[in-house]
Amino acid sequence: MNNSMITSSVSMHALQQKLDLAANNIANVNTTGYKRREASFQDVLTSVKQQPQGFQREGRLTPLGYNQGWGAKLVAAQLNLAQGSLQATDSPLDMAIEGSGLFEISTVVLDADNNPVQATRWTRNGSFQLSPSADPLDPDNMLLTTKDGHYVMGTDDNLIRIPINHRIQISPDGVIMAYNETEPGAAPIEVGQIKLVRAVRPQLLQQLGDNLYSLPGNITPAQQEEILQTVTAANNEVDPITVRQGFLEQSNVNLSDEMTELISIQRAFQLNSRAISSSDQMMNLANSLRG
Repeated sequence: MNNSMITSSVSMHALQQKLDLAANNIANVNTTGYKRREASFQDVLTSVKQQPQGFQREGRLTPLGYNQGWGAKLVAAQLNLAQGSLQATDSPLDMAIEGSGLFEISTVVLDADNNPVQATRWTRNGSFQLSPSADPLDPDNMLLTTKDGHYVMGTDDNLIRIPINHRIQISPDGVIMAYNETEPGAAPIEVGQIKLVRAVRPQLLQQLGDNLYSLPGNITPAQQEEILQTVTAANNEVDPITVRQGFLEQSNVNLSDEMTELISIQRAFQLNSRAISSSDQMMNLANSLRG
């Protein structure tokens, strides 16, 4: 097998992975809060070849050695947290984040023994709803959850409870005030504050299904603080993160850019495929030669 066949076959595998990323971005162009992923490549191997003897001539500036590549491989699918456009919904339970923040939610997953356990996840999808409390001792409150039933967490790491027959108003810093609809003149009560985290190192976030993100299982609590930083008044001045009530963030996928990228990937894939065909024909000719 000659060098061109090796290089082309390795590059085709990397291009196929990049094609899958582009297709996934296009498929989620209308997904609320979706963040596009970008491929990052590096050389598989680079060797230095020597020019033949007598190549160097007086006045020639070409170096005696030249690099020969052996294809590229996908090293990371980086998460792009660029802000998506905001769409007004006029629903008091819809929320959008401005800035590089994430909502923290609590989900139920299965452990190694198939037992249900609580797990922390993060999302940009602020399409929330009120769900009845599963606690029979708490019939007067509703819980703030996602459309899939995952619990939205507060800054005190507890569930956010909204009294029945109360409408909510959310400030830019995530503080939730509840107003009694049966008593219009009653003073509002503060029921909690939505917990927001800043993605300091978003490249370490793992993208799950249902527009959720998680961290690798070997991350320690100290390392988690370096990756996801809880938003407070002290650290929210330089890179402000705010909540917009009554809005939903659209995906940051630009369909025209993705289609252009898709065409470029297909052309590169065809070029490498043609190189493999040409290499195969050359080897066939070499094998058919007779002395």
